[in-house]
Amino acid sequence: MIIKHLKDLVGTGAEVDGGNWVSRRFLVRKDGCGFSFHDTVIKAGTETFIHYANHLEAVYCVAGNGEIEDLETGAVHPISDGMLYVLNGHERHKLRGGSEDMRMVCVFTPPLTGREVHDENGVYPVLTDD
Repeated sequence: MIIKHLKDLVGTGAEVDGGNWVSRRFLVRKDGCGFSFHDTVIKAGTETFIHYANHLEAVYCVAGNGEIEDLETGAVHPISDGMLYVLNGHERHKLRGGSEDMRMVCVFTPPLTGREVHDENGVYPVLTDD
């Protein structure tokens, strides 16, 4: 059994600041669960280009507002508390923070090591060491 508390992750190596977002990584590859689990805050008024070419991601919004634009189709979907989206087709997208910070619960497969940040193409690289 694994027990972790958000307060114990803040300010440690498990908290990654991506500029427009801050991700607290509860579960990572070394935890051996087959997925990683993150509590992420998307900062209000920001826009981030993302393309998870190497990962699938499910995202559940638990607070705040914003939108996601699917760059493959041009569709824009509002995000608010209680909305889930899944990037199961490696969609290139823009994630926009709205009038307030969004708090998102995210699951990645394959699991992240916990050190990843988006590269210039919006991609998380596949890291082979923990």
